[in-house]
Amino acid sequence: MTQLTLDFANCFADRVSGHGLDAADFDAAKPQLVELTQRLNDSRGTGSERWRELPFDPMRSEHINAIKALVEQLRPNTKNLIVLGIGGSALGNIALQSALNPATYNLQPREQRNGPRVFVLDNVDPQSVGTTLTEVRRSDPGLERTVINVISKSGETAETAAQFLIARALLKDALGDEYAKHVVAVTDPSSGTMRRICDAEGYATLPVPEGVGGRFSVLSPVGLFSAAMCGIDIAALLDGAAAMDSRCASTDIAENPAATLAWVLIELYRKGKINHVLMPYSNGLYLLADWYRQLWAESLGKRVDVDGREVFVGPTPIKALGATDQHSQVQLYREGPNDKVIGFMEVASFADDVTIPDDLPAEAVEQLSYLAGSTLGTLLNAEMRATQYALTDSHRPNFTIHFPSITAQHVGEFLQLWMVATAYAGLMLNIDAYNQPAVETGKLATFGLMGRDGYEHWKAKVLGEDGG
Repeated sequence: MTQLTLDFANCFADRVSGHGLDAADFDAAKPQLVELTQRLNDSRGTGSERWRELPFDPMRSEHINAIKALVEQLRPNTKNLIVLGIGGSALGNIALQSALNPATYNLQPREQRNGPRVFVLDNVDPQSVGTTLTEVRRSDPGLERTVINVISKSGETAETAAQFLIARALLKDALGDEYAKHVVAVTDPSSGTMRRICDAEGYATLPVPEGVGGRFSVLSPVGLFSAAMCGIDIAALLDGAAAMDSRCASTDIAENPAATLAWVLIELYRKGKINHVLMPYSNGLYLLADWYRQLWAESLGKRVDVDGREVFVGPTPIKALGATDQHSQVQLYREGPNDKVIGFMEVASFADDVTIPDDLPAEAVEQLSYLAGSTLGTLLNAEMRATQYALTDSHRPNFTIHFPSITAQHVGEFLQLWMVATAYAGLMLNIDAYNQPAVETGKLATFGLMGRDGYEHWKAKVLGEDGG
């Protein structure tokens, strides 16, 4: 299998002057990177690092077998799949569908699609939720052939709980006692509010594996069930992730892309490149940049380090889309503050390339002949290389992730690469990459504002009624 490759040449001083890294520093850092690799190899599969084992047996086979059984049962009679979740419970699902199914997937006739129409409700915006549910109810045959996939480890996240209560009521009203057959819950296998609901009402369930946090869960049933329902090859996804993980376990640092990626980005962060842009030159890969933003921001943005010292660290991840954002953001990237490192994502071969006709208007033959007979894929990659050159010429550090093509294997590689790189970056910054205390405060305050018993003091805090 061809593999994802990375090019960091434009992050070094010989290309971008004093804004880049010194090659000698990378050589000097290799013993430390070997030590970090050994630490991660020793801790893999334990505690909050169980996600490292998702592409491998026994977790792989257990999950694939359970998902396959449900998909074989449900997919033939399912017209609509509605995924309910937020954050890590939704971003991976959206990214996989965008990357590996056509942009027009939901518009295609059933016989041309690989499964049901899919709608991922990742927010509680009433217009978005309301219009989606209305569309599903009005479709023929509507809720009778709809499956709700609710993803919540505890069942108590306010956004997903609200979505679920609305969807459950619609199913019950339309289907009566049969409604429970239309719910698949991905939740804690043994405890929690959602688990109690599932056991009481008889839903089919898949596990959120122990020790796998939301932003690291895309290669678990959290992301794999909806992917498999819509025809994505989940075995190939895991094959790609496993191949990448093997590379990232190497103590030969020159052959370890995650160790190198993390070192380059964290060293540039320490040199003042505090904004980390990821810019795919592919619409299909654009939402992978959304997934990356949560992973990088929530994992690395921390007030205290593991020793309890206030450090206030964390690069700010930004997404952009080539070539679109050459016309909206690159002006800032090239001539604004030199506080960014830009990551390009290039696709060597597009599955559905489009040829530019050579039938040119007579009035524009001279001006447009350079396009005639070429393809949009060739043009898009020329745009990327030109932007890469322009940024390097302005001493703006940048790197490139090369996709040979957009396949499940290469997407799996990409996902595992960034998750392992995040683990490295957490160690380099001496922070806990797996907690998110700042997010929890917002959840508790929401409970108070919504009137949940026992959280009244949080409402008082938010409204300034606690005397503080």
